[in-house]
Amino acid sequence: MPSTLAFPATLRRPCRSPRSARLAALLLAAGLGLSGCATTQDPDPLESMNRKTFALNEGVDRFVLKPAATAYEAAVPAPVRTGVSNFFSNLGDPWSGVNAILQGRVKDGLSDFGRFGTNTTVGLLGVMDVATGWGMPHQGESFNDTLRVWGVAGGAYLVLPLFGPSDLRGLAAWPVNTLASAPSQIGDAGTAGALTLVGVVDQRARLLSVTRMIDEVALDKYSFVRDAYLQRRLQREAGPAGDGDGDGGGDSEGAAEAAAPR
Repeated sequence: MPSTLAFPATLRRPCRSPRSARLAALLLAAGLGLSGCATTQDPDPLESMNRKTFALNEGVDRFVLKPAATAYEAAVPAPVRTGVSNFFSNLGDPWSGVNAILQGRVKDGLSDFGRFGTNTTVGLLGVMDVATGWGMPHQGESFNDTLRVWGVAGGAYLVLPLFGPSDLRGLAAWPVNTLASAPSQIGDAGTAGALTLVGVVDQRARLLSVTRMIDEVALDKYSFVRDAYLQRRLQREAGPAGDGDGDGGGDSEGAAEAAAPR
């Protein structure tokens, strides 16, 4: 699943105490400090631990997420599912705009803010993607992309419990992305939890065809997903600024984002 995919936020509003701020800082420092542990010849020095986490994620996906996503796909018409996906994509556009500006791409950042305003109003709370046709494409930038542009190496490949494929840079970016996510800003835990649940199921449903393909062709699913993720990361790092994760996957570049449940 995405690295950065882009897993929706936690089920409850995070504490904004100095203690949580220190935790975020420690995770950031750990990710930056350990980014040099991997090498080109061995990008997966944590493979033993990663395979165990991957197996755990596969179990959760097999017995919980995949059945829920399959039922959702069968029960909800495709146009409605598209509207739900658009809604969640729209929620992420303001944070994408912030990250584009942090990367020095002010024009793209303003475009993301304009996209959010357009789709929230004309697009009926983001259910319809009007902005793309009006010259404001989806950017999908995250703090992981910002760290990449700032020169922070991805580091060792890492499989996160429930979140799927990532790396040490992604681990460092995770608390910042979580604190900035839309569900995290909702004071009511029930509403935030419901929003997160729907987002998880919608994202998993969009990846059903990809995961079926991986199950059919991959002799070693762990290696297949890892190699797809690392190849995608290499392409982004070799490309121009702005070649972000494009969350929603979905995430959107299938194998790397379908690696594990979201």
